[in-house]
Amino acid sequence: MRIDFHINFSGQCQDAFEFYQSLLGGEVELLTYGNSPAQDDVPADWAGKIVHGSFRFNNLQIAGADLLPESYQKLQGFQLLLQLSSSSEAQRIFDALAAGGVVTMPLQKTFWTDAYGMVTDRFGVPWEVNANDEVD
Repeated sequence: MRIDFHINFSGQCQDAFEFYQSLLGGEVELLTYGNSPAQDDVPADWAGKIVHGSFRFNNLQIAGADLLPESYQKLQGFQLLLQLSSSSEAQRIFDALAAGGVVTMPLQKTFWTDAYGMVTDRFGVPWEVNANDEVD
């Protein structure tokens, strides 16, 4: 048994998952409305939007889909926590997530870790970035 995440997007699922893949690695699989039995449930201009997508890296899977504007609700009440082993990697990833997004707490040293920050990326997904520098 495992727990995965499913995130709804307002039309940017493919862009978001491809961005996460470029940033973190992993694999992306995407199924559009136009290539699924759900094609008649959306307007024709949504044929290229994602009815089901998955982004897999390490042992985590994030599933996602694009919802029509009348069904989409802004994400709230959670954050994806990204645990890293170096402050420099945390800074690189945090900066990329922050580009076009909103920083809630800048990446900084705290009493519990070497680097911690909170950001909502340009796709509306809230993240916590945490890093403890490994000692060789």
